[in-house]
Amino acid sequence: MAFICTPGETRQDTEVKNLHILRATPETIHWGYFHPEVKPALTVKSGDMVMAEAVTHHAGDDPELMFDDNIRRIFTEVPEADRNPGVHIMTGPIYVEGAEPGDMLEVRYFQMTPRFNYGSNLAANWGHLYEEFGKKERVTIYQLNPNSNTASALYAYDFPGTYLTPGTITHCPECDRMPALKGISVPARPHLGTAGVAPAVDQRVSTIPPGIHGGNIDNWRIGAGATMYYPVQVKGGLFSIGDPHVSQGDGEISGTAIEASLNCLFQIILRKDFNFRSPLLETPNHWIVHGFDEDLNKAMKNAAIDMVELLSEHQGLSKDDAYSLMSVAADFGITQVVDGTQGIHVKIDRNLFPAKGVVKDPE
Repeated sequence: MAFICTPGETRQDTEVKNLHILRATPETIHWGYFHPEVKPALTVKSGDMVMAEAVTHHAGDDPELMFDDNIRRIFTEVPEADRNPGVHIMTGPIYVEGAEPGDMLEVRYFQMTPRFNYGSNLAANWGHLYEEFGKKERVTIYQLNPNSNTASALYAYDFPGTYLTPGTITHCPECDRMPALKGISVPARPHLGTAGVAPAVDQRVSTIPPGIHGGNIDNWRIGAGATMYYPVQVKGGLFSIGDPHVSQGDGEISGTAIEASLNCLFQIILRKDFNFRSPLLETPNHWIVHGFDEDLNKAMKNAAIDMVELLSEHQGLSKDDAYSLMSVAADFGITQVVDGTQGIHVKIDRNLFPAKGVVKDPE
Protein backbone atom coordinates (compact mmCIF):
# COMPACT_ATOMS: atom_id res chain seq x y z
CA MET A 1 0.00 0.00 0.00
CA ALA A 2 1.27 3.47 -0.85
CA PHE A 3 1.59 5.70 2.19
CA ILE A 4 1.30 9.06 0.46
CA CYS A 5 -1.09 10.31 -2.16
CA THR A 6 -0.66 11.77 -5.60
CA PRO A 7 -2.69 14.92 -6.25
CA GLY A 8 -6.29 14.05 -6.94
CA GLU A 9 -6.29 10.99 -4.69
CA THR A 10 -8.57 10.82 -1.66
CA ARG A 11 -7.22 9.86 1.69
CA GLN A 12 -9.37 9.16 4.74
CA ASP A 13 -7.98 11.54 7.34
CA THR A 14 -7.62 10.35 10.89
CA GLU A 15 -10.35 11.75 13.08
CA VAL A 16 -9.19 14.50 15.41
CA LYS A 17 -9.64 13.28 18.98
CA ASN A 18 -8.37 16.16 21.12
CA LEU A 19 -6.78 19.61 20.90
CA HIS A 20 -3.90 20.28 23.29
CA ILE A 21 -2.21 23.58 24.15
CA LEU A 22 1.53 23.35 24.84
CA ARG A 23 3.08 26.60 25.99
CA ALA A 24 6.82 27.13 26.08
CA THR A 25 7.97 27.66 29.67
CA PRO A 26 11.11 26.71 31.60
CA GLU A 27 9.22 23.56 32.63
CA THR A 28 8.21 22.47 29.11
CA ILE A 29 11.38 23.13 27.11
CA HIS A 30 14.79 21.52 26.80
CA TRP A 31 17.55 23.77 25.51
CA GLY A 32 20.08 22.55 22.96
CA TYR A 33 19.50 18.81 22.95
CA PHE A 34 17.38 15.74 22.26
CA HIS A 35 17.45 12.93 24.84
CA PRO A 36 15.22 9.88 25.40
CA GLU A 37 15.12 10.53 29.14
CA VAL A 38 13.57 14.02 28.96
CA LYS A 39 10.26 13.98 30.83
CA PRO A 40 7.35 14.41 28.39
CA ALA A 41 5.72 17.82 28.47
CA LEU A 42 2.58 16.38 26.88
CA THR A 43 1.05 12.98 26.08
CA VAL A 44 -1.20 12.60 23.03
CA LYS A 45 -3.09 9.93 21.11
CA SER A 46 -2.72 9.37 17.38
CA GLY A 47 -4.80 11.98 15.58
CA ASP A 48 -4.62 14.60 18.32
CA MET A 49 -4.04 18.23 17.41
CA VAL A 50 -1.47 20.34 19.24
CA MET A 51 -1.11 24.12 19.42
CA ALA A 52 2.48 24.59 20.59
CA GLU A 53 4.71 27.60 21.10
CA ALA A 54 8.15 27.55 19.48
CA VAL A 55 10.56 30.15 20.88
CA THR A 56 13.63 31.42 19.07
CA HIS A 57 16.92 31.36 20.93
CA HIS A 58 17.71 34.67 19.14
CA ALA A 59 14.95 36.63 20.89
CA GLY A 60 17.70 38.30 22.94
CA ASP A 61 19.05 40.02 19.83
CA ASP A 62 16.41 42.66 20.59
CA PRO A 63 14.52 41.75 23.77
CA GLU A 64 12.39 44.89 23.62
CA LEU A 65 10.84 43.59 20.38
CA MET A 66 10.97 39.81 20.85
CA PHE A 67 10.47 39.17 24.58
CA ASP A 68 7.34 38.81 26.64
CA ASP A 69 7.12 37.62 30.26
CA ASN A 70 7.15 33.90 29.46
CA ILE A 71 10.07 34.16 27.03
CA ARG A 72 11.97 36.27 29.55
CA ARG A 73 11.43 33.48 32.09
CA ILE A 74 13.02 30.95 29.74
CA PHE A 75 16.04 33.16 29.09
CA THR A 76 16.57 34.04 32.76
CA GLU A 77 15.55 30.84 34.56
CA VAL A 78 17.19 28.14 32.42
CA PRO A 79 20.87 28.05 33.53
CA GLU A 80 23.46 28.65 30.83
CA ALA A 81 25.12 25.40 31.94
CA ASP A 82 21.97 23.52 30.87
CA ARG A 83 21.92 24.96 27.34
CA ASN A 84 24.05 22.38 25.59
CA PRO A 85 25.45 20.82 23.51
CA GLY A 86 23.33 22.65 20.92
CA VAL A 87 21.65 26.05 20.90
CA HIS A 88 17.94 25.69 20.09
CA ILE A 89 15.05 26.00 22.55
CA MET A 90 12.93 22.87 22.04
CA THR A 91 9.31 22.72 23.19
CA GLY A 92 8.32 19.24 24.35
CA PRO A 93 8.86 16.41 24.15
CA ILE A 94 5.45 15.07 23.15
CA TYR A 95 4.85 11.42 24.00
CA VAL A 96 2.64 9.62 21.45
CA GLU A 97 0.73 6.69 22.91
CA GLY A 98 1.54 3.42 21.17
CA ALA A 99 4.58 4.70 19.26
CA GLU A 100 7.39 2.15 19.08
CA PRO A 101 10.76 2.03 17.33
CA GLY A 102 10.22 1.27 13.65
CA ASP A 103 6.98 3.26 13.45
CA MET A 104 6.66 6.65 11.77
CA LEU A 105 5.20 9.86 13.14
CA GLU A 106 3.23 11.73 10.50
CA VAL A 107 3.11 15.38 11.54
CA ARG A 108 0.73 17.57 9.57
CA TYR A 109 1.55 21.26 9.98
CA PHE A 110 -1.53 23.48 9.62
CA GLN A 111 -0.63 26.92 10.97
CA MET A 112 2.57 28.78 11.85
CA THR A 113 1.78 32.22 13.20
CA PRO A 114 4.47 34.73 14.28
CA ARG A 115 4.29 35.55 17.97
CA PHE A 116 5.68 39.04 17.29
CA ASN A 117 6.19 41.02 14.12
CA TYR A 118 9.98 40.97 14.50
CA GLY A 119 12.84 38.57 13.90
CA SER A 120 16.63 38.47 13.79
CA ASN A 121 19.23 37.32 11.27
CA LEU A 122 22.82 36.79 12.40
CA ALA A 123 25.88 36.74 10.16
CA ALA A 124 27.56 34.32 12.54
CA ASN A 125 30.94 32.80 13.32
CA TRP A 126 29.55 29.54 11.89
CA GLY A 127 28.42 31.27 8.70
CA HIS A 128 29.77 30.08 5.35
CA LEU A 129 31.66 33.33 4.61
CA TYR A 130 32.80 34.24 8.13
CA GLU A 131 36.48 34.32 7.17
CA GLU A 132 35.77 36.30 4.00
CA PHE A 133 33.93 38.95 6.03
CA GLY A 134 36.89 39.47 8.34
CA LYS A 135 35.42 37.39 11.17
CA LYS A 136 32.81 40.06 11.81
CA GLU A 137 29.41 39.11 13.20
CA ARG A 138 26.40 41.26 12.41
CA VAL A 139 22.76 41.23 13.51
CA THR A 140 19.98 42.45 11.22
CA ILE A 141 16.57 42.95 12.84
CA TYR A 142 13.62 42.45 10.49
CA GLN A 143 10.06 43.70 10.82
CA LEU A 144 7.18 41.61 9.50
CA ASN A 145 4.25 43.03 7.59
CA PRO A 146 1.35 40.61 8.18
CA ASN A 147 -0.79 42.34 5.55
CA SER A 148 1.66 41.75 2.70
CA ASN A 149 3.27 38.67 4.31
CA THR A 150 6.73 40.16 3.83
CA ALA A 151 9.72 41.09 5.97
CA SER A 152 12.03 44.09 5.68
CA ALA A 153 15.12 45.16 7.60
CA LEU A 154 14.43 47.54 10.48
CA TYR A 155 18.08 48.13 11.44
CA ALA A 156 21.40 46.30 11.84
CA TYR A 157 24.31 46.34 14.27
CA ASP A 158 27.73 44.71 14.55
CA PHE A 159 27.75 42.16 17.34
CA PRO A 160 30.38 42.97 19.98
CA GLY A 161 32.85 40.11 20.42
CA THR A 162 31.92 36.57 19.38
CA TYR A 163 28.41 35.13 19.54
CA LEU A 164 28.98 32.00 21.62
CA THR A 165 26.35 31.76 24.39
CA PRO A 166 22.94 30.34 23.40
CA GLY A 167 20.34 32.90 24.39
CA THR A 168 22.68 35.89 24.45
CA ILE A 169 20.79 39.07 25.39
CA THR A 170 22.01 42.19 23.62
CA HIS A 171 21.01 45.60 24.96
CA CYS A 172 19.90 47.14 21.69
CA PRO A 173 19.04 50.55 23.08
CA GLU A 174 22.80 50.83 23.63
CA CYS A 175 23.96 49.25 20.37
CA ASP A 176 25.11 51.22 17.32
CA ARG A 177 22.12 50.85 14.99
CA MET A 178 22.63 51.20 11.25
CA PRO A 179 20.18 51.20 8.34
CA ALA A 180 20.05 48.05 6.20
CA LEU A 181 18.48 46.80 2.96
CA LYS A 182 16.62 50.01 2.19
CA GLY A 183 13.60 49.43 -0.03
CA ILE A 184 13.92 45.63 -0.04
CA SER A 185 11.28 43.20 1.23
CA VAL A 186 11.43 39.42 1.24
CA PRO A 187 8.57 36.90 1.35
CA ALA A 188 7.67 35.65 4.82
CA ARG A 189 7.75 31.84 4.89
CA PRO A 190 7.16 30.77 8.51
CA HIS A 191 8.55 27.32 9.21
CA LEU A 192 10.36 25.19 11.77
CA GLY A 193 14.10 24.93 11.36
CA THR A 194 14.34 22.17 13.96
CA ALA A 195 11.86 19.44 14.90
CA GLY A 196 12.14 15.73 15.46
CA VAL A 197 12.02 12.70 17.70
CA ALA A 198 14.43 11.54 20.39
CA PRO A 199 17.38 9.50 19.07
CA ALA A 200 17.95 6.07 20.61
CA VAL A 201 21.14 6.99 22.45
CA ASP A 202 21.82 7.39 26.15
CA GLN A 203 23.28 10.88 25.92
CA ARG A 204 22.35 14.36 24.84
CA VAL A 205 22.26 14.79 21.07
CA SER A 206 22.92 18.33 19.88
CA THR A 207 20.12 20.21 18.15
CA ILE A 208 22.61 21.76 15.71
CA PRO A 209 23.09 18.98 13.13
CA PRO A 210 20.24 17.26 11.30
CA GLY A 211 19.95 13.48 11.24
CA ILE A 212 17.61 10.57 10.77
CA HIS A 213 15.67 11.73 13.85
CA GLY A 214 14.96 15.06 12.14
CA GLY A 215 16.66 17.81 14.07
CA ASN A 216 17.98 20.97 12.45
CA ILE A 217 16.97 20.24 8.86
CA ASP A 218 16.48 23.96 8.08
CA ASN A 219 14.23 23.38 5.08
CA TRP A 220 11.96 26.41 4.66
CA ARG A 221 9.29 24.17 3.09
CA ILE A 222 8.47 22.64 6.50
CA GLY A 223 5.67 25.14 7.08
CA ALA A 224 1.89 25.33 7.04
CA GLY A 225 0.41 22.90 4.53
CA ALA A 226 3.34 20.48 4.71
CA THR A 227 3.52 17.02 6.26
CA MET A 228 6.66 15.52 7.75
CA TYR A 229 7.32 11.84 8.43
CA TYR A 230 9.81 11.14 11.24
CA PRO A 231 11.19 7.63 11.98
CA VAL A 232 10.41 6.71 15.61
CA GLN A 233 13.48 5.56 17.52
CA VAL A 234 12.30 5.28 21.14
CA LYS A 235 9.04 4.39 22.87
CA GLY A 236 6.55 7.25 22.58
CA GLY A 237 8.56 8.99 19.86
CA LEU A 238 9.22 12.03 22.09
CA PHE A 239 8.63 14.70 19.45
CA SER A 240 9.86 18.28 19.99
CA ILE A 241 9.78 21.51 17.99
CA GLY A 242 12.03 24.57 17.97
CA ASP A 243 14.23 26.92 15.96
CA PRO A 244 11.27 28.82 14.43
CA HIS A 245 11.95 30.92 11.33
CA VAL A 246 9.92 33.37 9.26
CA SER A 247 12.18 33.49 6.19
CA GLN A 248 15.18 31.53 4.93
CA GLY A 249 16.86 30.85 1.63
CA ASP A 250 18.26 27.48 0.62
CA GLY A 251 21.76 27.34 2.05
CA GLU A 252 21.12 29.60 5.09
CA ILE A 253 24.52 30.95 4.16
CA SER A 254 25.12 33.62 6.83
CA GLY A 255 24.44 31.17 9.65
CA THR A 256 20.79 31.82 10.49
CA ALA A 257 17.42 32.54 8.92
CA ILE A 258 15.14 35.32 10.17
CA GLU A 259 14.75 33.76 13.59
CA ALA A 260 11.36 34.54 15.12
CA SER A 261 9.05 32.81 17.60
CA LEU A 262 6.00 31.01 16.16
CA ASN A 263 2.75 29.51 17.40
CA CYS A 264 2.32 26.20 15.57
CA LEU A 265 -0.79 24.10 15.02
CA PHE A 266 -0.16 20.51 13.95
CA GLN A 267 -1.62 17.02 14.07
CA ILE A 268 0.37 13.93 15.05
CA ILE A 269 -0.61 10.61 13.47
CA LEU A 270 1.03 7.32 14.37
CA ARG A 271 1.83 5.25 11.28
CA LYS A 272 2.60 1.55 11.60
CA ASP A 273 1.98 0.65 7.97
CA PHE A 274 5.30 1.76 6.49
CA ASN A 275 8.80 2.91 7.38
CA PHE A 276 11.38 5.16 5.81
CA ARG A 277 14.92 5.65 6.98
CA SER A 278 15.18 9.45 6.81
CA PRO A 279 12.90 12.43 7.49
CA LEU A 280 10.48 12.73 4.58
CA LEU A 281 8.61 15.88 3.57
CA GLU A 282 5.34 15.95 1.67
CA THR A 283 4.04 19.27 0.30
CA PRO A 284 0.92 19.86 -1.79
CA ASN A 285 2.92 19.36 -5.00
CA HIS A 286 6.15 17.54 -4.11
CA TRP A 287 7.77 14.73 -2.20
CA ILE A 288 11.08 15.87 -0.72
CA VAL A 289 13.80 13.55 0.57
CA HIS A 290 16.74 14.73 2.70
CA GLY A 291 20.35 13.62 2.80
CA PHE A 292 22.92 14.57 5.45
CA ASP A 293 26.68 14.33 5.87
CA GLU A 294 29.65 16.51 6.77
CA ASP A 295 30.67 16.09 3.11
CA LEU A 296 28.12 17.74 0.80
CA ASN A 297 28.86 15.18 -1.94
CA LYS A 298 28.01 12.33 0.44
CA ALA A 299 24.87 14.15 1.56
CA MET A 300 23.88 14.36 -2.12
CA LYS A 301 24.39 10.61 -2.55
CA ASN A 302 22.42 9.82 0.60
CA ALA A 303 19.50 11.91 -0.65
CA ALA A 304 19.63 10.24 -4.06
CA ILE A 305 19.67 6.72 -2.58
CA ASP A 306 16.68 7.48 -0.37
CA MET A 307 14.76 8.99 -3.29
CA VAL A 308 15.36 5.78 -5.23
CA GLU A 309 13.84 3.91 -2.28
CA LEU A 310 10.85 6.26 -2.17
CA LEU A 311 10.11 5.77 -5.87
CA SER A 312 10.74 2.04 -5.96
CA GLU A 313 9.46 0.77 -2.60
CA HIS A 314 6.55 3.17 -2.19
CA GLN A 315 5.57 4.13 -5.74
CA GLY A 316 6.20 0.86 -7.51
CA LEU A 317 8.88 1.91 -9.99
CA SER A 318 11.83 -0.33 -10.78
CA LYS A 319 15.10 1.07 -9.48
CA ASP A 320 16.28 1.58 -13.05
CA ASP A 321 13.14 3.57 -13.86
CA ALA A 322 13.47 5.55 -10.63
CA TYR A 323 17.08 6.46 -11.46
CA SER A 324 16.13 7.63 -14.95
CA LEU A 325 13.18 9.65 -13.67
CA MET A 326 15.32 11.36 -11.05
CA SER A 327 17.83 12.45 -13.67
CA VAL A 328 15.20 14.06 -15.88
CA ALA A 329 12.63 15.31 -13.36
CA ALA A 330 13.99 15.55 -9.79
CA ASP A 331 15.54 18.76 -8.46
CA PHE A 332 18.40 18.65 -5.96
CA GLY A 333 19.12 21.63 -3.74
CA ILE A 334 21.40 22.62 -0.88
CA THR A 335 19.27 22.88 2.26
CA GLN A 336 21.97 24.36 4.48
CA VAL A 337 25.77 24.48 4.76
CA VAL A 338 26.14 25.91 8.28
CA ASP A 339 25.12 23.15 10.72
CA GLY A 340 28.25 21.00 10.69
CA THR A 341 26.33 18.12 9.16
CA GLN A 342 25.32 19.61 5.82
CA GLY A 343 22.03 19.04 4.06
CA ILE A 344 20.79 18.24 0.56
CA HIS A 345 17.15 17.92 -0.41
CA VAL A 346 15.72 16.39 -3.56
CA LYS A 347 12.15 17.01 -4.65
CA ILE A 348 9.97 15.35 -7.26
CA ASP A 349 6.60 16.51 -8.52
CA ARG A 350 3.74 14.37 -7.22
CA ASN A 351 1.69 15.23 -10.33
CA LEU A 352 3.94 12.95 -12.40
CA PHE A 353 2.32 9.86 -10.93
CA PRO A 354 -1.08 8.42 -11.85
CA ALA A 355 -3.75 8.41 -9.14
CA LYS A 356 -4.18 5.07 -7.41
CA GLY A 357 -7.56 5.58 -5.79
CA VAL A 358 -8.21 5.72 -2.08
CA VAL A 359 -5.30 5.47 0.34
CA LYS A 360 -6.54 4.55 3.77
CA ASP A 361 -5.08 5.50 7.11
CA PRO A 362 -3.83 2.68 9.32
CA GLU A 363 -6.45 1.18 11.59
